Amino acid sequence: MEIRSEEALTLLKQLIATPSFSREEQDTAQLLCHFFEQKGVAYERSGHNIWAYNKYFDSDKPTILLNSHHDTVKPNPGYTRDPFTPTLEDGKLYGLGSNDAGGCLVSLIAAFLYYYETPNLAYNLCMLASAEEEISGRNGVEEAIKHIKPLAFAIVGEPTLLDLAIAEKGLMVLDCEAKGVAGHAAREEGDNAIYNALPAIAWFRSYRFPRESAFLGPVKMSVTLINAGSQHNVVPASCTFVVDVRTTDAYTNSEVLELIRSQVSVDVQARSTRLNPSTIDADHPIVKSGIALGSKTYGSPTMSDQALLPMPSLKVGPGDSARSHAADEFIFLDEITKGVNFYIDLLKNVLTQ
Repeated sequence: MEIRSEEALTLLKQLIATPSFSREEQDTAQLLCHFFEQKGVAYERSGHNIWAYNKYFDSDKPTILLNSHHDTVKPNPGYTRDPFTPTLEDGKLYGLGSNDAGGCLVSLIAAFLYYYETPNLAYNLCMLASAEEEISGRNGVEEAIKHIKPLAFAIVGEPTLLDLAIAEKGLMVLDCEAKGVAGHAAREEGDNAIYNALPAIAWFRSYRFPRESAFLGPVKMSVTLINAGSQHNVVPASCTFVVDVRTTDAYTNSEVLELIRSQVSVDVQARSTRLNPSTIDADHPIVKSGIALGSKTYGSPTMSDQALLPMPSLKVGPGDSARSHAADEFIFLDEITKGVNFYIDLLKNVLTQ
């Protein structure tokens, strides 16, 4: 069984025409369920996540996860077209989610179906269409993998121009507070919390972590919000500020948080440590397979479902990240054709060894 670019294109048009904002993906979830039913493929579902295994699943073999998402952001205010009307024009398919990440999703599904009935594969395959990727929601891939059989590694479909993102930055948002003692500004009273915050703010600006990623460079920290004081004549007892931290595969989020707390004298609370950086070894067979197909390796500054996958993962797919979330989003038709063939060939080198 297989579908190639024409049928993948038809499915992508149906996905574009079906609104699927994060946490509101019930209609595209149902569309995908119906698609698998028509193909005679047994599937499982948790919330708006749908997954299926290859026909000859062998529990003694490792399993590759093929993952992309079917949720979208809301349309950019600059749209000049109906975002839910798939339109073919000048070799492009326009529509919300066409590039991010519908083209990747339908191309991965096509590759999955290409191998679906093939016996004696070196790996099992699990195709997962996940929800809530655009908001890193807890009911997306993070929930789905609780129900999926053990996984060896993952291919995450995101628009990369078919280059190989073998590392991806993580994210932590820190809420920090420097404390002091209130007093009258006209007298030598109190302990000014703003002044107490300044050394920590300066540290966040200047500190360089000892380890740096070969593909992502240094961990990056930026103070982005600050708040203190109630009126001009009162010495503030509290100064709060927010730090945006972009982590790399040189550290886990927890390691970065522990180091920060050991260096600054303010209270530091992470809103979450779950959006970790990710990496896969450059010598991994799936990476070598992509390189053999002519793809380049790089480190990605943008986050995907990789941040929530507790196994090595490779991010790669048709389309261009620069078009994601842009007005009048589109994907080139030949990118879909290339994406289908690329995923088939990428997997061939590891499935048929």
